[in-house]
Amino acid sequence: MRRSVTKALLAWSDSPRRKPLVVRGARQVGKTWAIKELGTARFAAVHTIDLEARRGWHRLFAGNLDARRIVAELEVLLGQRIVAGHDLLFFDEIQACPRALVALRYFYEQLPELHVVAAGSLLEFALGGFSFPVGRVQFVNVFPMTFAEFLWALGEDVAAEVVSAAPAPQSDVVHEHLLELLRRYLFVGGMPEAVAAFAAGGSQQEAFAVQDEIAVAYREDFGKYAGRADKDCLDGVLAGVARGVGGQVRYAHLVEGFDNRAIKRAFDLLSRARVVRPVRAASPAGPPLAAGASQKRFKAIMVDVGLMQRLCGLRADVEYARRDLLKVFQGALAEQFVGQELLAASGGELYYWARAERGSTAEVDYLIDVAGRVTPIEVKAGPAGRLRSLRMLLEKYPQAAPGVVVSGAAFATLPEQQLIFVPLYSAGAIAAAS
Repeated sequence: MRRSVTKALLAWSDSPRRKPLVVRGARQVGKTWAIKELGTARFAAVHTIDLEARRGWHRLFAGNLDARRIVAELEVLLGQRIVAGHDLLFFDEIQACPRALVALRYFYEQLPELHVVAAGSLLEFALGGFSFPVGRVQFVNVFPMTFAEFLWALGEDVAAEVVSAAPAPQSDVVHEHLLELLRRYLFVGGMPEAVAAFAAGGSQQEAFAVQDEIAVAYREDFGKYAGRADKDCLDGVLAGVARGVGGQVRYAHLVEGFDNRAIKRAFDLLSRARVVRPVRAASPAGPPLAAGASQKRFKAIMVDVGLMQRLCGLRADVEYARRDLLKVFQGALAEQFVGQELLAASGGELYYWARAERGSTAEVDYLIDVAGRVTPIEVKAGPAGRLRSLRMLLEKYPQAAPGVVVSGAAFATLPEQQLIFVPLYSAGAIAAAS
């Protein structure tokens, strides 16, 4: 697998201002794989401490957290020297031992020359009840494989270059080829194991089987946090978000049988674990978008478009046959895909615009901050003449022009209408087009 996050990991390893690194992301998005690839590329040895598998070793962190003592005892347990400046010390599944999280501070203060990295599934679940070394660690976010990474895995390197570059006109035959490749991605998704299964034999059924296994693994994790949210509520919220991508979140509509407080608690935990991501309503008046973002009015997307379609129980044979990708699952898969690509490209948060006037249904799907300017993005199947909400936004906030329309159409600029049409497959490169 070729992953874009490798570049960030290499930059961290070479930085003279390096701190212990926490690699964050949802379960099974490829955190451990990326770290081991870094170890192979840059270090003489990688010392992996799986704190889920080696629970007996948690006692290393039970007393004082002197970094030199911990390293000395690890050397005995591993039967290997850990050489600062040459080796990588990797704490995997660190959420299983919260005291190890705290210890990262002392590695930074006492052994700054040692490369230390940590990763864990559902890490954010563990952070709430323990002291975290703020200012003593750095973070890198890992997302599911983007469309470009999916293309790399299929050996479509030239196509990956096209979708990664600033959007530009393509011939009809190239345009149709890229849309067909995207059709496969919408169903396979970006979870690395599902992509690997599809790349090995081209079988979507194999990818679907992996997606089902990942969904089961997520649900098994829910049982570990019964003290913080009801397992059945977590399960229901997960499925409810998958079904509701594109619509405003109303807690009572996500799952039946639980009050709003319980549902909110479950949603917040899934959000911290990066299994779901809120997309909050905000003003396009200017950045920062977070400053005016609503805490009560928001939509949500899933971690991965492939998992989304499996959790929704889509008839893959029926939906895959739809010629217009913007009409698959009533456009929800396309909106999920665009949000997923924007998140991976920006590493930040997503927002959208909803007209504040009572009774108004005007919405624009996404707002992003590009080089200090808010860019509105509409995911649309229809022609430019039907872009009522986007035109309304641009009339009220002219500083946000041009607006971006993501569709199945070819790339085009309409300066007289203050619009840029970007093909769906180039969604991750929108920042370069705005």
